[in-house]
Amino acid sequence: MPTIKNISGKYRFFFCSFDCNEPMHVHVQREKMICKFWLDPINLSNNYGFSPKELNDIRKIILKKRDIIVETWNEHCGKN
Repeated sequence: MPTIKNISGKYRFFFCSFDCNEPMHVHVQREKMICKFWLDPINLSNNYGFSPKELNDIRKIILKKRDIIVETWNEHCGKN
């Protein structure tokens, strides 16, 4: 599960190799909490433990770092 570099902070942004057949998305983890956001458009797919405030914070990070996330997705999964 490759971690996306260049996104510092308390969250881990990553992809799962077996998810490359799904639409572009990113997983986010902190401690035992995890969520998944679709990237086009940016929408929450699922959430296990994050508060609404943290989900808003994560969404803002994704908006700010979307280019890096998409570039890393394309390197890992290939362009769709």
